[in-house]
Amino acid sequence: MSRHKVFDGHNDLLARLYLAGGVQAANQFQAGRPSGHLDAQKARDGGFAGGFFAIWVPGPQRARTDRRQPRGNPSDAMRALHYDIPLPPMVPAADALRGARVELDTLKALDAEGSVTICTSADEIENVMASDGIAAFVHMEGAEAIDPDFAVLDEFYAQGLRSLGPVWSRPTIYGEGVPFRFPGSPDIGGGLTEHGGRLIAKCNALKIMIDLAHLNEAGFWDVAKLSDAPLVATHSNVHALCPHARNLTDKQLDAIAESGGVVGLNFAAAFLRADGRMLSDTPVLLMIEHLDYMIKRMGEDHVALGSDFDGAVVPAEIGSVAGLPVLVQAMEARGYGQALITRICHGNWMRVIRLTQGV
Repeated sequence: MSRHKVFDGHNDLLARLYLAGGVQAANQFQAGRPSGHLDAQKARDGGFAGGFFAIWVPGPQRARTDRRQPRGNPSDAMRALHYDIPLPPMVPAADALRGARVELDTLKALDAEGSVTICTSADEIENVMASDGIAAFVHMEGAEAIDPDFAVLDEFYAQGLRSLGPVWSRPTIYGEGVPFRFPGSPDIGGGLTEHGGRLIAKCNALKIMIDLAHLNEAGFWDVAKLSDAPLVATHSNVHALCPHARNLTDKQLDAIAESGGVVGLNFAAAFLRADGRMLSDTPVLLMIEHLDYMIKRMGEDHVALGSDFDGAVVPAEIGSVAGLPVLVQAMEARGYGQALITRICHGNWMRVIRLTQGV
């Protein structure tokens, strides 16, 4: 196990358990998930101390597919140097709410059995990490379940929700996401809707972190203008190194740093590679190159990890959370000091959570 504990900006374990049966599948976490990225043993092996556990509800078309593959024809998308996979349709609010409640209940079941501990502050996260537990920071990826009167947001907040992305890569009543397009720009579509502006104000009032990872560029700049909190992209990479629509331009990176925010390095191969392919033979060196770029551009306080475990094809050398020490070793080999590695592995997330919550 790595001597550096990792608090990670994004995983999709809850969506995987939802597709496997929801609350009834929660026991898979302790029993082991051979084809999954995250379970109790892998976490112990890799020094995974927690992270943002995403509530993401797949649309009907995803119920029989594997989210770790690109949309459209996965084999074609992996072979092609150019692809443009259309944005999927909006998920009906009632369906999204039903799924979101199941996923939150699944996380609560994991908490009840002692597998994870739901945390709502940096202090709580650090206490769990110090006791060698797994801290779960509740995140909602795409606000389809949230009604425009925000009663559902209040409901989920009362149960621990502290981070929210207004969109995944499909539209909501709050804004538009970026497509899975390579090569592509995040500058596509309109910005936040009127409801979206109200959502940002509500999140600011509740001190809920706003995640920009899947929001298009117009929406990004709308949040930058409206929000009084640090700008955060929980799982995104550098557009200058990989021109995927999901990645961030230099101007976006600059704005995040200037706000005191953080970008979590996404481990997804298609967002790392210059050719945009979702291939597991992607070298870990490319992850270091994205970290290098962000550190040079943004500074050491604004870069963290946002793996997208259980939601993407990651480099085979990493494989799962058990492979996190491989990334730490690559940082050491690159000459990163231990203090910097600690900031990347968890310290910068703690800083931005405290800054968002005003503590």
